Amino acid sequence: MIPESLHIDAVEMLKMLISIPSVSRDEKQAADMMEDSLQRFGYSPSRKNNNVWVVAPGYDESRPTILLNSHIDTVKASGDWEQDPLTPVERDGKITGLGSNDAGGPLVALMAAFRYLSDRNQAYNLIFAATAEEEVSGVNNVASILPLIGDVDLGIVGEPTRMQMAVAEKGLLVLDGVVYGKAGHAARNEGVNAIMEALPVLQFFKDYKFEKVSPFLGEVKMTVTGIIAGTQHNVIPDRCSFMVDVRINECYSNQEVFEILKNQVSCELNARSFRLNSSSIPQEHPIVKRGIDMGLEAFGSPTTSDQAVMPFNTLKIGPGDSARSHTVNEYIYIDEIKKGIETYIKLLDGLTF
Repeated sequence: MIPESLHIDAVEMLKMLISIPSVSRDEKQAADMMEDSLQRFGYSPSRKNNNVWVVAPGYDESRPTILLNSHIDTVKASGDWEQDPLTPVERDGKITGLGSNDAGGPLVALMAAFRYLSDRNQAYNLIFAATAEEEVSGVNNVASILPLIGDVDLGIVGEPTRMQMAVAEKGLLVLDGVVYGKAGHAARNEGVNAIMEALPVLQFFKDYKFEKVSPFLGEVKMTVTGIIAGTQHNVIPDRCSFMVDVRINECYSNQEVFEILKNQVSCELNARSFRLNSSSIPQEHPIVKRGIDMGLEAFGSPTTSDQAVMPFNTLKIGPGDSARSHTVNEYIYIDEIKKGIETYIKLLDGLTF
C-alpha cells in the first residue's frame, strides 16, 4: 500500500515550488529547495548549476539504470492572471499557480515515486533528477549532467500527458532562409523584388510532403512563422528573410530533413541547431507493454521536451494536461498528482528489462 504521506508531501512541495520564481536560466532558488528537500528525506544529492539529482542506494553498474526526470523551470507568466502567479491557491480540488501543471505536478509525483521505489529491492538502478532550462532547451539543461550520471537505459520524462504514454515525440528544427533580389526604385521598372521571388519558396514549405509518415506522429510538419523584407515603400527589396518551424517525426533525423530541404529550395537556408531530434521507444519495450496492460494509451506527442536531448529510450508521461501549459491561471488537480504517483509506481515497481 502506498503511504498517504507521499501524496501529502508532494502537494506541499508543489506549493513551495510555485512560490519560488524559477523562470528558465534563473532557477537557483528552486534548485536550492529541491536539494534541501532531498537532504531532508535522507538522501545525498549531487548538483551542477541548477540541476539536482540523487542516486538510489545500492547502485550496481551491472544492472540497467532508470532515470526519473522533470524540470524545475517555468515560462514567464503571461496574460492577466486572476491572482499572483507565484501564490499557490488550493480551491475546488485543484492547485493554481505558475508551473503547477508544467511541470511541477509531474516533478513532485516522480520524486514521490522515487522515494517509494528506492526503499524496495529493484532489478535496476534508479536516479531522480530535477533539472533546469527545459523551457528554453538551454545548454545547462538535463543534457549537461548526463555525462556525470553515467549510462542510462531508460528515461521517464515527467510532463503533463494526463498520465498516458507518449511513446514518440516530434523533434524541432528551426530554419532561417534568405531569398535575394536586386534593389531599385519602385516607381520605375527596375530591380528584382525579393518578396515576389520568395513566394514560390514559401509555397514550397507549405505544400512539400516528406515520404515517411509515422504511425504515432504522422507527417513532418513545416510552418513559415516569420518574414522580414523591405526598408521603405519606394525601394524594391533586395532580400526577403524568413523562418520555418519544422516538427519532425521519428522517421528522420534533423540533419536528414535539413539536407532534403536544402536540395529542394533555391535560396540560402541555415539551421539554428540540430540538437532537438525526435524520439521514440519500441512498442515491445517492457515498460510500454506494462503500461498497455494497465490500460494506458500510447500516443505521439507534437510538443518537444527534454526527451530530445536524451540518447536512450524514453517514455514521456505525467499528471496534468498539456493544454493547460503556458496558460493564464495554470492549474493541476490534486487527485491528478495522487494518480500520477500511483501510476508511476505501478509502471516501475518490479520492472525487469
